[in-house]
Amino acid sequence: MAVEEEGLRVFQSVKIKIGEAKNLPTYPGPNKMRDCYCTVNLDREEVFRTKIVEKSLCPFYGEDFYCEIPRSFRHLSFYVFDRDVFRRDSIIGKVAIQKEDLPKYHNRDTWFQLQHVDADSEVQGKVHLELRLSEVITDTGAVCHKLATRILECQGLPIVNGQCDPYATVTLAGPCRSEAKKTKVKKKTNNPQFDEVFYFEVTRPCSYSRKSHFDFEEEDVDKLEIRVDLWNASNLKFGDEFLGELRVPLNVLRQSSCYEAWYFLQPRDNGSKSLKPGDLGSLRLNVVYTEDHVFSSNYYRPLRDLLLRSADVEPVSASAAHVLGEVCREKQEAAVPLVRFFLHYGRVVPFISAIASAEVQRTQDPNTIFRGNSLTSKCIDETMKLAGMHYLHVTLKPAIEEICQGHRPCEIDPVKLKDGENLENNMENLRQYVDRIFSVITKSGVSCPTVMCDIFFSLREAAAKRFQDDLDVRYTAVSSFIFLRFFAPAILSPNLFQLTPHHTDPQTSRTLTLISKTIQTLGSLSKSKSASFKESYMAAFYEFFNEQKYADAVKNFLDLISSSGRRDPKSVEQPILLKEGFMIKRAQGRKRFGMKNFKKRWFRLTNHEFTYQRSKGDQPLCSIPIENILAVERLEEESFKMKNMFQVIQPERALYIQANNCVEAKAWIDILTKVSQSNQKRLAVYHPSAYLNGHWLCCRASSDTAPGCSPCTGGLPANIQLDIDGDRETERIYSLFHSYMSKLEKMQEACGSRSVYDGPEQEEYSTFIIDDPQETYKTLKQVIAGVGALEQEHAQYRRDKFKKTKYGSQEHPIGDKSFQSYIRQQSETSTHSI
Repeated sequence: MAVEEEGLRVFQSVKIKIGEAKNLPTYPGPNKMRDCYCTVNLDREEVFRTKIVEKSLCPFYGEDFYCEIPRSFRHLSFYVFDRDVFRRDSIIGKVAIQKEDLPKYHNRDTWFQLQHVDADSEVQGKVHLELRLSEVITDTGAVCHKLATRILECQGLPIVNGQCDPYATVTLAGPCRSEAKKTKVKKKTNNPQFDEVFYFEVTRPCSYSRKSHFDFEEEDVDKLEIRVDLWNASNLKFGDEFLGELRVPLNVLRQSSCYEAWYFLQPRDNGSKSLKPGDLGSLRLNVVYTEDHVFSSNYYRPLRDLLLRSADVEPVSASAAHVLGEVCREKQEAAVPLVRFFLHYGRVVPFISAIASAEVQRTQDPNTIFRGNSLTSKCIDETMKLAGMHYLHVTLKPAIEEICQGHRPCEIDPVKLKDGENLENNMENLRQYVDRIFSVITKSGVSCPTVMCDIFFSLREAAAKRFQDDLDVRYTAVSSFIFLRFFAPAILSPNLFQLTPHHTDPQTSRTLTLISKTIQTLGSLSKSKSASFKESYMAAFYEFFNEQKYADAVKNFLDLISSSGRRDPKSVEQPILLKEGFMIKRAQGRKRFGMKNFKKRWFRLTNHEFTYQRSKGDQPLCSIPIENILAVERLEEESFKMKNMFQVIQPERALYIQANNCVEAKAWIDILTKVSQSNQKRLAVYHPSAYLNGHWLCCRASSDTAPGCSPCTGGLPANIQLDIDGDRETERIYSLFHSYMSKLEKMQEACGSRSVYDGPEQEEYSTFIIDDPQETYKTLKQVIAGVGALEQEHAQYRRDKFKKTKYGSQEHPIGDKSFQSYIRQQSETSTHSI
């Protein structure tokens, strides 16, 4: 979901690796160990939770999390919890990284000290405040100055223990006085609309004079301030919970009698306690935060056209896409946006075929074909990950779930056998698992996505043409990807491919490692398979699979997925599980006397139907065919005083659902919209609020069948598997070119050097692949020109935004450190330009 900003779309995403915690404080009981888990939070809203690691003070998590961020935020926070069976889980500590500090830790492992959690460390939200000073003449002719303080509203207050019933106290404070007043409590909302005015006497009445009514004593201006404290009204015996404060000195009224601004809430001045660093332990994290500022499509035309010609450039090493791979520090960095870009424009097969053919021509030994971390290998990996994820799930998920739930012992290393385990039984268990996995893989050829098959066909043809004496190379060229880089890694680490929700336990992880090794060797078709194992116990176990039928099954599978005339998998229509999980739904009122209350249910979406049941595996309580989904839209919070709600609109009624957090709500809305996009009767308008008490809350219409009052949100691509924004990927490619501009210029120098000098090459130029210096130089010149033009557009946009933006507005409240940093940068840029 992008945020619109005057002709520009802003996308935010974050990729996180949660490594491990160490030196956590001991549990006060006799055991001293803890059962810990870690959560990822946008401010205080939880969006991800790791598995629980039991009985450890140095828990290893090893979990990855990626999400598109659908809203603004100030902190990316990580909480470490200790599970308590009998009471609420307790927080050990947290790491909170301010949004503007995220680039400091970009893509590098960092140990963060855990910090104590208290009310002052948990402040979030903003307040809209208005001050007005007026002169009042009393009945006796005396003059006094009255200050009107108006609390209009707050936004984004934290939800504490599942509820938020906020109120504000307003205090006029000075050296010798403190006068406080209080708003009403607003129930069940973290965006309260107060709109209350409080009056304070600023100066004592004195004899009337003709002075300006703002010319009051200097000490009053300098020493008086308005303090607004936000509280959550609590029924607990511990009292109301502090949510944050703001302080405004009255000297803001020097220039004008009226002052209005938004403020970020801040912790109390004495709120931060001095604590020893490191007394709560530390957490290892790797965070990659990306913010893409995307213009409209016409801005990217020159760079886009240059990239789309890449597959047709001779030689391909002189193309813009190949040049990006040459200048990036890691090939993966270039492969991700390139593959997404070419998939969006339908050119991924010609591009990968061109770079693969060039790489095969440079390969001298057929045994090393596609074994390095080249641009070709990384691009094919990324294509398989994007286009093949559903194929992977349909093929492997049932078998992986069976292994995780069965928990049968499979250790075949005699040294690692546990007491009571039998080696022969373990080998038989492992053999059955390998047979099951091998069978589902080799029988899945007809389901392999067409784009992957087309790429494998081009690999097979290029390898067979280059190494005509090696009859097996047409198989190994394909198996090096489908087995070694697709199925084997997914079996080894199923959580990284969403086959399991978390890292598997040590015993299951060991079983999957042994299966992955065996499947990898079976797929490699190497001549001496037993000799390919370093461990003697693996060589002994592999004797089970030395029969010719295994090699024949692999070759038949590889033939099927790399042939140009294979059957179209779209002709095999089967339900594909797209998403599932617990959410809360409101009863639809299908029974005449049923109560319309909220219940937790297990929801399941396939490409055929949307269902819910009491628990996972139960019979569905309700099934909605996909063709009956007329629209999927957000539901305004005021409808039920609940956040993260959306509605699935059907012909007769709407199903109201609450997701666990904003990221989950966006994911469900997106996938439901995509899968129902081609429905013939999709609505053009809808009601953004609920129908309650005989009328729609949004438009007040009394009929429950009244047509909607707001237009439905824009359509999304109907393709379930791939939802790629071409302009966003072009912007990412531009950003990479811009960040590696010095390398582009160095590559230009290398082209010039090779054109005029045919002797030994300078060492700094030897890392570049340049087959045609003149053609490459021409491409580099066009790339640098295109990147320069886009940089000018970005610079102009930043200047225009700087002129229009007001500090203290709703978008940039006072206390916004990221905006203060932005102002400093723009001031420095402007000064430098002048």
